Amino acid sequence: MSENKIRVGISQGDINGIGMEVIIKTFLDPAILELCTPVVFSSQKTAAFHRKLLNIEDFSFHYMKAGETPNPKRVNLESCYEEEVAIEPGQGSPLAGKYALRSLEAACDAIEKQEIDVLVTAPIDKHTIQSEEFKFAGHTEYLKMRFGNPSALMLLVSDDLKVGVVTGHIPLKEVAASITQESILEKLNLLHQTLISDFGIRKPKIAVLGLNPHAGDLSTIGKEEEEIIIPAVNKAKAQNMMVWGPFPADGFFGNASFRKYDAVLAMYHDQGLIPFKTIAFSTGVNFTAGLRIIRTSPDHGTAYDIAGKNLADETSFRRAVYLACDLYRKRKEYGELTVNPLKITQLKKERS
Repeated sequence: MSENKIRVGISQGDINGIGMEVIIKTFLDPAILELCTPVVFSSQKTAAFHRKLLNIEDFSFHYMKAGETPNPKRVNLESCYEEEVAIEPGQGSPLAGKYALRSLEAACDAIEKQEIDVLVTAPIDKHTIQSEEFKFAGHTEYLKMRFGNPSALMLLVSDDLKVGVVTGHIPLKEVAASITQESILEKLNLLHQTLISDFGIRKPKIAVLGLNPHAGDLSTIGKEEEEIIIPAVNKAKAQNMMVWGPFPADGFFGNASFRKYDAVLAMYHDQGLIPFKTIAFSTGVNFTAGLRIIRTSPDHGTAYDIAGKNLADETSFRRAVYLACDLYRKRKEYGELTVNPLKITQLKKERS
């Protein structure tokens, strides 16, 4: 059993946020160890501080050094720093950002060395983590650089809804200029491929949202739909993708039209994430599609306002662990099927 378990690497996120709290709460349930072998990248002292703060006595980590084999029956913690760090729950600080990055780098090193199989990242503070080593808008941009991917797609995932975005962490005033036929088509290709290879959807149906109110109202409220989005949708159709739109964003979510499609491509961050979090805040997961590794995260931030108060809900983080394992298996299965086309034929016969 243990040799088939997926090794889940976990970066601790901001030590002053709720990252370690949702990590510990997730693995309080021993049943999850039947699914995976977790490896948290942190330090004994940081973990002990948070465990004591939460007043959790019936939980402990199995401590290990870099490169050691994790214990498949325990929640492992790989020490990526030894020094004692001042932890101030609820307070953003460059020090917290420094150790968030230290953990993230250690986890990325481990996945590159194939010591772990997937990566789940706890939330960082995008401001305090900024440094000479980290000049990125967030995890997505950093991981794209780290793993040599020319492009990636932020994809929010729940049981009922998947939402990707054309533009991610950029100022709103820059969105319109960043919407091009090329950028839309690039994200549609990433979305289409991940739905097939990572989610096992053979013929995915994708809805595309407009940029302007009422999707431009036939160019009455903007011309981006007629001049950019519709031509991009038509090009995607010409590539045999099942794509529809553009749809007005408000009505599309308001009347639950999203339930007719496997995924939705929004034009910008808040257009996609506000309805997603309204519908699935506690159960949603952020997946970085298009990377050569599997990376997921909870769909919430550091939550400084409740940090250290034992109020954080671990549901989204737990689901991020589950989704990472599911995606790993699906991608592996897809890789095996596409290497051997005869398996696809056999699988179709078995299902018919």
